[in-house]
Amino acid sequence: MEKHYKLRNILTDVISKLKKQDFLVYFRKISIVEISSDKIVFGTVSSFMKDNLEAKFQNIVLEATKSEFGDNIQSIDFIVDNTIDNPSNSDAIDCQSYYKESTKTSKKAEKKSQVSMTPIDKKGNANNRYTLSNFIVGWDNQLAYSACEAVTKNPGKSYNPLYIYGDVGLGKTHLLQATGNEILMKYKDKKVVYTTADKFITEYITAVKKRTIDKLLEKFRSIDVLVIDDVQFLAKKEQTQNELYNIFNILYDANKQIIISGDRAPKELTELEPRLRSRFEWGITVDIWKPDFETRLAIIQEKAREKEFMIPQDVAEFIAANVTENVRELEWVLNQMIAEYELTGNTPSLTRIAQKLQKLSFTTDLLGESKRAETRTRTTIRSYEDIIDAVSAHFGIEKEGILWENRKKEFMLPRQVGMYLLKTKMNYTYERIGNIFNGRNHASVLYSCKKLDKLLKKDKTLLYEVNAIKDGIGI
Repeated sequence: MEKHYKLRNILTDVISKLKKQDFLVYFRKISIVEISSDKIVFGTVSSFMKDNLEAKFQNIVLEATKSEFGDNIQSIDFIVDNTIDNPSNSDAIDCQSYYKESTKTSKKAEKKSQVSMTPIDKKGNANNRYTLSNFIVGWDNQLAYSACEAVTKNPGKSYNPLYIYGDVGLGKTHLLQATGNEILMKYKDKKVVYTTADKFITEYITAVKKRTIDKLLEKFRSIDVLVIDDVQFLAKKEQTQNELYNIFNILYDANKQIIISGDRAPKELTELEPRLRSRFEWGITVDIWKPDFETRLAIIQEKAREKEFMIPQDVAEFIAANVTENVRELEWVLNQMIAEYELTGNTPSLTRIAQKLQKLSFTTDLLGESKRAETRTRTTIRSYEDIIDAVSAHFGIEKEGILWENRKKEFMLPRQVGMYLLKTKMNYTYERIGNIFNGRNHASVLYSCKKLDKLLKKDKTLLYEVNAIKDGIGI
């Protein structure tokens, strides 16, 4: 029985350091098979579990073992224990049952110590794994990130309300919840509510049925920060919009912080009441774009690190180059890779991931074609002057007119195209691009790139023009 109690203490230590999902997936059932003066041998239910514990959690289990047995323990081993499922094996522990037992006994302590969002309803709290520190910042989301960071330093006074918009899967929810969590970390006394538009609608309907609208309003009067996600789903919900309008006014007049996200700019949410849309525009409105290559690469590497999964650099770069729409797709592809490794033991290779992405319709290029295109780009493009020359020749204007301060209309669009291509195809920083274009500042270049990106989504003729320039120089 001594092994059993020792193992319980080790598992308690391990649980405190791991995510719930990781513990329940990889630990399943475990035992202590052997104890010697400097080594402990643990038993597992299968070679799959043994391999994963060795690869992902060796150090965590070793530290927990040293804490229980003393620093004289120098190493641990995992083996397959063929007797682990035998009912007479009292040293084995079912980790799922033990997790439920251990978390239930510590529930009161967790409630006191855990920093979480103040919920509107039982499921309305934010996920505290979202932080500003683990949000990958790129040129596509830098302004939104900076606005959120500013709000955490002075909630209710800086940028109120803060409205963030962008397509699905670009990180709006992460930013909103991270901002709420950061405020709670800095201001322990503040009440922060995170909810989605759908949950807000549900709560309003419940309050109407129970005739407790006054209580709903009173609840919101007491909070300091209101975070509402996916506000576009309030469309055609006139009564709910009216109640949100009242709550907005109450909080705004009391200098309480309001943070909102939507899939479009406020003025484009035509199915919402004009007075509500106008309230959203009172503070600052910022958008998030699709991540560029560097940001996508950093995201997939960070996600892999969080999941303790080693991904080769060439594989990560290939995924980042082909999965371009949003962050959720990147994470989905990574999860597919991890699942294949855990089920088959096949480590990710460039050839295998290229075939998989082609099957999943992320790319129509074979690996060899992608490599040839990459080689062609590198040999054709020598410097920024190649792109400026190509833009100048295509539009039939002087190169100096593009680079220098000339506000004539015929130079403005080519100038924006040049900046856009230097950013998206040469991966130049805004500062470097600004220096090329007669010392323009960071904000001016950022504005030009964003403006052209929006134009390309609406103007098919312009898109054809830009693609023709790109094809002409092999990028």
